Amino acid sequence: MDVFGVDIGGTGIKGAPVDLEKGDLAQERLKVATPHPATPEAVLEGVVEVVTHFGHTGPLGVTFPGVVVDGVTRTAANVDKGWIGCDARKLIGDRLGLPVVVMNDADAAGIAEMTYGAGRDRGGTVIMLTLGTGIGSALFVDGRLVPNTELGHLELHGHDAETRASVKAREDEDLSWEHWAHRLRKYLAHVEMLFSPSLFVIGGGISRKAEKFLPLITGISAEIVPAELQNNAGIVGAAMAAAKL
Repeated sequence: MDVFGVDIGGTGIKGAPVDLEKGDLAQERLKVATPHPATPEAVLEGVVEVVTHFGHTGPLGVTFPGVVVDGVTRTAANVDKGWIGCDARKLIGDRLGLPVVVMNDADAAGIAEMTYGAGRDRGGTVIMLTLGTGIGSALFVDGRLVPNTELGHLELHGHDAETRASVKAREDEDLSWEHWAHRLRKYLAHVEMLFSPSLFVIGGGISRKAEKFLPLITGISAEIVPAELQNNAGIVGAAMAAAKL
């Protein structure tokens, strides 16, 4: 069965039909730029463009880069503050006339990786981190998700961690792979101290270049692996949630 997922990010809105038997995209995804300012109304038009491009008329899963509780977006670190308190499920559902589920973007990516990717069949504590405009996180204990952890906003040496260790920070400051890996190692060490995971799964588009930075990260007890679904994990996880509607 093909279902549909849309992944809203700080720089792009991407979506595609998903084949849940394979755990992969059924068609090549469409990506449009996230508008700036990324108000609910402006982002909604991007979501509509992606969904209508494929002519999708069934249940829809949508991810959001922030805390989501019962379809309501509670935080908005990398999008417009107008999202805070927004009933995103109703906003999108009313516009498209479709049943919609909305969830945290890293949680969706983590569910996909735990089902089809690097975290499958792994027990204990597993943490997925999505590195991009910010840092998203998904925490699993024996395969069960603890939602909305948002570990990218942990304070690290007086800074919001994602302002130091995200891909955006690397690009904005023109950091070398070595310098950025050093910052990322400090962040991982802090998260490891707090949660003692057996596995870190590193996702986001940067996972395609894992060989450039993961070998530079030392001194972490947990195993560290790139996401197998790479930057499509959020779309697949969103579609998984839509399949339950």
